[in-house]
Amino acid sequence: MAFAARLLSKSRQLYGSQLILRQHNATPVRFFAKDAAPPPKALKGEEMLKNIFSDVKKKFETAMGILRKEKITIDPDDPAAVSQYAKVMKTIRDKAGLLSESQRIKHTIETETQDIQDARTYLLTLQEIRVKSGFTNELGAESMMMDALEKVEKEMKKPLMRNDKQGMALLLAEFDKINKKLGIRKEELPKYEEELELKIAKAQLQELKKDAIEAMETQKKREEFKDEAMPDVKSLDIRNFL
Repeated sequence: MAFAARLLSKSRQLYGSQLILRQHNATPVRFFAKDAAPPPKALKGEEMLKNIFSDVKKKFETAMGILRKEKITIDPDDPAAVSQYAKVMKTIRDKAGLLSESQRIKHTIETETQDIQDARTYLLTLQEIRVKSGFTNELGAESMMMDALEKVEKEMKKPLMRNDKQGMALLLAEFDKINKKLGIRKEELPKYEEELELKIAKAQLQELKKDAIEAMETQKKREEFKDEAMPDVKSLDIRNFL
């Protein structure tokens, strides 16, 4: 226990910053900035930056306040721990006004595809967004969607444009067939979103566990810690690191 206590005092900054700032965490600073309310157009330069950073700081402090209160167990193999972590992250998003992963992806899609005119480029852009987001095409839906587009364009004998209501209706009808084949139902979208958030929570806990072990192993190499046993990561209380 002495090792854990001394590790807390020497690794507080490491854990606190990594928990909040890691790239795939639910509350990275880049999300704070994206979700920050834009300043009035009349504001200029320094005042604009001041308002933006003030909003970022407020959201950051909200997140940290919740993390200091909620118990998080660093055990990615325990479904209960993963569920609790996901719940804490959702509370942070709700209180700080941040986007969930699915909302962030939707926002990205809308932003990056708003000027795309044809269906083919749109679908290819969706694939690029998926790859950048780190998701796999497990069900093979992308190739099916492209095949569906090929079928519709062959029937129309021309490229499908997104403003072609009749052509898009044909494509969406083909997509409905694909969804049915894959067992995807629109009414179960909330369930799919929850599953996604749990997968993300587990991945984040795995990263936290890895970082915790690396930090402890680094400390273990120091002379002052050589005779002390390294504690189980699951026994560490993140609230003491913030």
